[in-house]
Amino acid sequence: MATLQQEAETQQLSKEELDNRREELTNYYKESIDHLEVQLKYEELLRDIEKTRAERVQAQMFLAQSVAQNNNAEETSEESVKKTLKRSK
Repeated sequence: MATLQQEAETQQLSKEELDNRREELTNYYKESIDHLEVQLKYEELLRDIEKTRAERVQAQMFLAQSVAQNNNAEETSEESVKKTLKRSK
């Protein structure tokens, strides 16, 4: 419904008024570009920080899983050695 009102309002404006309105909008957008570029840089930095944190956590999880697997393998080999030693006595 808002677009119908805007269209009706646009039809009622003269050529000069339309040109003035376009110029105002153009100026507004040009002024906003500086702020939007700063916001874009901010968002990119946040994204990069989050990506780096996620990669670090993933690397830590991989290392923890590797250490856990090594510990399990050592425990298993120690248990089999103990069982073998008991049998041979």
